[in-house]
Amino acid sequence: MNHLNRLFLLPVLLLLTACTTMYLEGLEKVGIPKRDVMVYRVEKARDTQEETKEQFKSALEQFTAATNFQGGDLEATYNKLNDAYEDSVSKAEEVNSRIADIESVSEALFTEWKQEITQYSNASMKQSSQKKLDTTQAHYHQLIASMKQAEAKIEPILRVFQDQVMLLKHNLNARAIASLKNELGTIKSDVSALIASMERSINEANAFISTMEK
Repeated sequence: MNHLNRLFLLPVLLLLTACTTMYLEGLEKVGIPKRDVMVYRVEKARDTQEETKEQFKSALEQFTAATNFQGGDLEATYNKLNDAYEDSVSKAEEVNSRIADIESVSEALFTEWKQEITQYSNASMKQSSQKKLDTTQAHYHQLIASMKQAEAKIEPILRVFQDQVMLLKHNLNARAIASLKNELGTIKSDVSALIASMERSINEANAFISTMEK
């Protein structure tokens, strides 16, 4: 990103940060603390990952079925694959948004927590709260790392999906189907790796939620 682009983005980022702060403060005024917001957002991210996992399974089934094309309406096959691709893109964008939501509330929560620790006059309570914060942050970083590792596996699959869909659109013939057959093994392997990574991330989310609710 060049210097000029950063200058344009800075006011936007500052505005978003201000909006997030005001939003969270508004929730606290009606009795919803940042901790609860964070748990809710982790739950939403976990559910979105589960949905994304199922979407990519479904897309793989559509691509596999297309390789068995034996004649007929090839344009209908293209439409099915294109729908599967677009639905996968939509889920990928949702995963990214859910992670960003968690990051924004976590920053506010941990900043507030650190500030409040300094207000303790009781040394034992201060130490206990600091220990709880350290443990929660460690679990949080593990969770976000797991989510981002899973997310990173999505884009390469989408690129292959897009290439195959575009090739089919531009050809609508046996050559496009042959290309898809050649790529199918790689697609299956990549989707399997994504699903496994998503499942690890979902487990991390469940563990984090359990810790936060204690």
